[in-house]
Amino acid sequence: MAGRIDVRKTYKLFVGGEFIRSESGRSFQPTLVRKGSAAVNVARGSRKDLRAAVSAARKAQPGWASRTAYLRSQILYRVAEMLEGRRAQFVEEISMSTGATAKQAGAEVTHAIDRAVWYAGWADKFQTTLGSMNPVAGPYFNFSIAEPVGIIGVVAPDEAPLLGLVSTLYPVIVSGNAAVVIVSEKAPLAALTFAEVLATSDVPAGVVNLLAGQRSELLPHLAKHMDVGGILLATRDEAEAKLVQTEGAENVKRVRVMREPHGAPWFEPEAQSPLWIEPFVEIKTIWHPIGV
Repeated sequence: MAGRIDVRKTYKLFVGGEFIRSESGRSFQPTLVRKGSAAVNVARGSRKDLRAAVSAARKAQPGWASRTAYLRSQILYRVAEMLEGRRAQFVEEISMSTGATAKQAGAEVTHAIDRAVWYAGWADKFQTTLGSMNPVAGPYFNFSIAEPVGIIGVVAPDEAPLLGLVSTLYPVIVSGNAAVVIVSEKAPLAALTFAEVLATSDVPAGVVNLLAGQRSELLPHLAKHMDVGGILLATRDEAEAKLVQTEGAENVKRVRVMREPHGAPWFEPEAQSPLWIEPFVEIKTIWHPIGV
């Protein structure tokens, strides 16, 4: 009888609704800290993969933004339901990647689902909070409305690989933006499995693009890309924050930094807020004459 052969899973990048290997052919093996975990391979994204992701986001964003707020809400809520259906797999991957106990990993998955539901509920409400009807001295209506910026780069935290991803991705896409995401470098498995959820959901292809690899390699190109209108960066590294702010100034990117304190900040209520939606919308003012 032939000996057993372990077939290692290769986690692929998610670009334009498709699972792809890096154009460079490179891959890496993330450190799995739980004893006895079988090694896995992860495609290592390159500069060219990032450009392809931005191109896919550019094509998808107008259609996503044109959907009604209610429909976006229902689509994003359905993603949360699908996360619930794959709970056991996410618990396993978080545990393998971070060394968390099953209870701790389960708590992270629960928080991620709750956070996704919470942000999905804001899809048809953020306009009321961020927009306004302005008083003017004349026979006119004056409305301020919030519109998506376009393509937003998201740099997810290394800690809490699933909850951190949901906490940074959802406030960006709920308003109609498309996202190019650099997932956790240390623990990418849960984020790339999240791509499998997206692929079988009603989120249009290209609205969310997930890249794994070395943050130091991908981040400068994301910050410099002229089609990226904003970046949400989760980091406690001041050098990373400075790089993104400096390079992003070239095309006046909207840069916001979630500065992670030590501990478990992603589980705290402060990690979810409509104030994380606000930086990545543009407030436009409309004048309209009052009819008689």
